[in-house]
Amino acid sequence: MKVKLIALLMLSLTPMLAHAGLADDLNRATGSNLGNKVEAQAKSSAKSVGNKQLAAQVNKKLLSEGRKNQCSFKSGSDELAPGCGSKSKKLAGIIIEVKKTLQSQGQTGFMFTVSGHTDSSGDAAKNKELSARRALVMVKELVAQGVSAEDIESVGMGSEKPLVKKDDTPAKKAKNRRYEVQVHF
Repeated sequence: MKVKLIALLMLSLTPMLAHAGLADDLNRATGSNLGNKVEAQAKSSAKSVGNKQLAAQVNKKLLSEGRKNQCSFKSGSDELAPGCGSKSKKLAGIIIEVKKTLQSQGQTGFMFTVSGHTDSSGDAAKNKELSARRALVMVKELVAQGVSAEDIESVGMGSEKPLVKKDDTPAKKAKNRRYEVQVHF
């Protein structure tokens, strides 16, 4: 019972306290490496929180840049409308810059995701499939602009996550027809 209580208390402490010798004390008290396990779990928990904060900060930038550099598709298709080259090049540059920044901070195990979105018009299943095709086209476009294919994936969201609810005007529908780039760890 005492060992479980001590372990529970150690889990709630920060990794800094674990470095203060508490892990060694727990190892000696239990005759095992429980202190080391608790310390590793505390470090992992702190890294996870840090990754979430970092992802939120990076994703804010990626969303902003994605909205500035939004490519259009021909209606009802996954064919890019003319004029996408410079936009996709700028967006690819941002993704490459973010990757370099994350790596310089020692971050690993992250992936960029391009999610395709549609308005609520039409059949939901067809919209989901169309959004997946459009997201894949954007991934191919970004890879052609220098983003590593191993670092990026695509997903179709259909009309599941609208920016504007009740998209009952052409302008509102246009806002929901988009793609977004996000990073996740």
